[in-house]
Amino acid sequence: MEKTTTGLTIEYIKEHPYIKSCLKKELINYSSLARYIAKQLKIEKKTSKEAILIAARRFQQKLKKEETYEKQIKAIFAESEVAVRNKIAVLILEKNLNFDVVDSIQKTIRKESGLFYILEGTDNYTIITQEKYSKLIENKFKNKLIKSHKAMALIDIKSSEKIEETPGVMAYITTLFAENGVNILEFLSCWKETLFIIDSKDVNKALNFLKF
Repeated sequence: MEKTTTGLTIEYIKEHPYIKSCLKKELINYSSLARYIAKQLKIEKKTSKEAILIAARRFQQKLKKEETYEKQIKAIFAESEVAVRNKIAVLILEKNLNFDVVDSIQKTIRKESGLFYILEGTDNYTIITQEKYSKLIENKFKNKLIKSHKAMALIDIKSSEKIEETPGVMAYITTLFAENGVNILEFLSCWKETLFIIDSKDVNKALNFLKF
């Protein structure tokens, strides 16, 4: 089914957080935005531009309703605790692992009060741990290692239980990372904890925009 101009417009705005942010704050010229989106979508007819302008205005009204949630979200994060751990490694492994070996590695790391997370994808496992344990994993699964990332940092945000019943929390905070040019390599949500794996060089930048 072919998408309407309205559908294409809203989809485009959602895919570009900086435009969405400017719309929400009413910092954008609708006529200029309509011309820009029409050019990007290659639908530059007059009627298309008018449809884009109307769609953008309506979407802006919807975004204004999100402001109530945004205040609640900011209040939650204002009370949250933020901790950072450096020298984090992320290892991506093939799916067919010997889980007795994985369990043995996990027990070794946990015994030393080390950090260990394992995420299951459809065709791989991702292990997040400290760099000092990466060699242990690489040696045990040298033929199963697809890719590894070193010199990463883990940002751990501990919030109240309100976080699980407030709409838009994850969308809000991931948009902050995107708007500030910080790539999220991995993301985990563990009840009241929200964890982000980012490049160590971006830690100071992240801590600045995570001040609520």
